[in-house]
Parts: sequence; C-alpha cells; structure tokens
Amino acid sequence: MTQTAGQKRKALTPDAEQAWRAFSKTVFTAGELDVKTKQLIAVAVAHVTQCPHCIDGHVPAAKRAGATPGQVMEAIWVAAEMRAGGAVAHSQRALEIYADTSGGE
Repeated sequence: MTQTAGQKRKALTPDAEQAWRAFSKTVFTAGELDVKTKQLIAVAVAHVTQCPHCIDGHVPAAKRAGATPGQVMEAIWVAAEMRAGGAVAHSQRALEIYADTSGGE
C-alpha cells in the first residue's frame, strides 16, 4: 500500500507533524475572530499563495462554519485586489528606476 504524502511526513517527522496539527487547531479555534472569519481569511490567503490543497481544505471548512458562496467569492476578490495591489505599488519603483536610467541602454 502506498503512503500518502501526509502519512510519509508523519512517519518521517512525527513530532513536527503533531506540533503542526496542534498549531493549526489552535489558530482556527474561535477567539477574537470567529471560525467563519478565520476560514474566509484562509480561503483568501490560499488564493494569493495559489495553494490548491489549501483551497480544497478551507473552502469546505468555511462552508461548514456558515460562510455563503457570496462570502467566499468576496474573500477571493479581496485577495485578488491585494495581490494586484502589489504590482501597482511596485510601479513607483519602476518609474523611479526608469527616471534614473540613462537613455543609452
């Protein structure tokens, strides 16, 4: 029987795997932010980091926490705007470098 990546990871580094799972459980427990909000943040970050496994896990978790399809999409749109915003913000650097570059290149 072939082991999954998770099973291999656990077999090779059981203490780190256990610590990771405990950390994840703690992070996604309700606190100042409720579980739905935390899962919507995770959905947004999963799209920014382009992690399909994170999307696969956090979209259903957001749904279980009560998120609507509209809330999931709004979180994704916020992520898209923030990701695109980085390119716009860096345009300042491009314009500064352009202005400082001699025309002979």
